[in-house]
Amino acid sequence: MTSRQGGCHCGRIRYRIEGEPFDADYCHCLDCQKTTGAPVAAWMDFNAAQVHWLGEMPAEYASSASIRRGFCSNCGCSISYRSTAYPDFLTLSICTLDEPSKSDGDNGNEIAPKYHIHTASRRPWLEIADELPRYAAARNPASKS
Repeated sequence: MTSRQGGCHCGRIRYRIEGEPFDADYCHCLDCQKTTGAPVAAWMDFNAAQVHWLGEMPAEYASSASIRRGFCSNCGCSISYRSTAYPDFLTLSICTLDEPSKSDGDNGNEIAPKYHIHTASRRPWLEIADELPRYAAARNPASKS
């Protein structure tokens, strides 16, 4: 089984993930822009049981009634996203992996986003140069842009 590790910038928060994510995306929503300080966030989705915290867990901020955004209280690194409506799932920032560009030795797969969501909120100066599917809002075939 594939195992990867990652953590925040200062190293206070560390995690290990077992297996592959069931999904990954680029999010252009205004909340991700504001909380990451970047025009787009790259996320990977796991069953919560695949994620093992190796010490301190992220502090959380309730960005809405059901969304919790995890971050390091020391360095401020945006590290996780979860919905209280789906307690069995946990989303982690791809770029918090120790080696985000390293392929998995077992199957050669690098974790990379498969589509863009919330493109209606994309910064106009950010050109999307790939051919991945795009959704104006949340991922829903009817919202493709």
